Amino acid sequence: MSKIIALVDGSIYSESVCDHAAWVAKGKGWPVEVIHILGRRDESADPRNLSGNIGLGARTALLNELADLDAQRSKLARKRGQAIIEDASERISAEGVEVTGRLRIGDLVETLREAEADADLVIVGKRGEAADFASMHLGSNLERAVRSSTKPVLVASRAFQPVKKLLVAFDGGQSALKAVDHIARSELFAGLSIHLLTVGSETTEAKRAIEGAAALLKGAGYEVTQEIVQGQPETQIAERAEAHDFDLLIMGAYGHSRIRNLFIGSTTTEMIRACKVPVLLFR
Repeated sequence: MSKIIALVDGSIYSESVCDHAAWVAKGKGWPVEVIHILGRRDESADPRNLSGNIGLGARTALLNELADLDAQRSKLARKRGQAIIEDASERISAEGVEVTGRLRIGDLVETLREAEADADLVIVGKRGEAADFASMHLGSNLERAVRSSTKPVLVASRAFQPVKKLLVAFDGGQSALKAVDHIARSELFAGLSIHLLTVGSETTEAKRAIEGAAALLKGAGYEVTQEIVQGQPETQIAERAEAHDFDLLIMGAYGHSRIRNLFIGSTTTEMIRACKVPVLLFR
C-alpha cells in the first residue's frame, strides 16, 4: 500500500511538514508515517562519551555520575522524540488522515533508505532544528536526504500554503519527464494551472521537448503555459517562482542540462534556499 513518510525534528518546519503531508494524503488517499530519527550520539549511554577527557586518578564516583548523566540525556532524548511524534501525529490526524508514528535510532541516510522501501513520497523540512537562520543555512541533513532517497522528495517551506499554481522546471531529461508524467497521472494536481519553464538556449530540440511535455499535460486536462529563457537555472527558476506567485516548484533531481549541476555539491542547498516555495524533486 502506498504511503507518505514525514520526517519531523521538532523545529518550526515540522508543522509545515505535517501540513504538507496532510494535503498530499487527502489528495491521494494515502496514510502517513511520521518518523523522528535520533542519531546514535543522542542515544548512546556509554560512560566513555563523557569520561574520556578525565585524566588519571579520577574518582570512580565521578565516572559513575557522568555515566548516569549520559543515561539521563539518552532517556530525555527518547521522551522528547516521542513527544515530537505524538504532536505531529495529532496535527495530521486532525485533518482526517490515517497516521502512524515511529521513533528510529541511527544514521539518517540508512534509516531513510529502510523506511522508504514501501513509501511513495518523502517529506522533509527545508531547515532543521539546528539551522542557522542568520546565514540561511540548510544544514547537511537535507542534502543527504535528497541525494540518498530513491523516492520523490517534497521539501516543505516554512509554512504551508494552498497549492493552486505549479511551476515545472523542465530540461527534457529523464527525471523531468518522470515528473511531468507523474503530474499528468496524479489526481493531487487536478484542476491546477501549470507553467513549464526551460532554462537554456531555444534550440529546436528544446522547443520540441517542452511542447511534447505541454501536450501531455494538456491531454490530461491541465491549463498549461510554457517558456524557454536563457540564464542561470538557479536564478531564473527562483525569480519566476516568486514573481508569479507559484505555490509549488516541481523538478527532476538529475537531468541533461545545467539543472543537473544543482544537485551535485553545494548548489543544491543554494537552489532550495533561493526558492521560498516548497520543492518537489523527482529522481
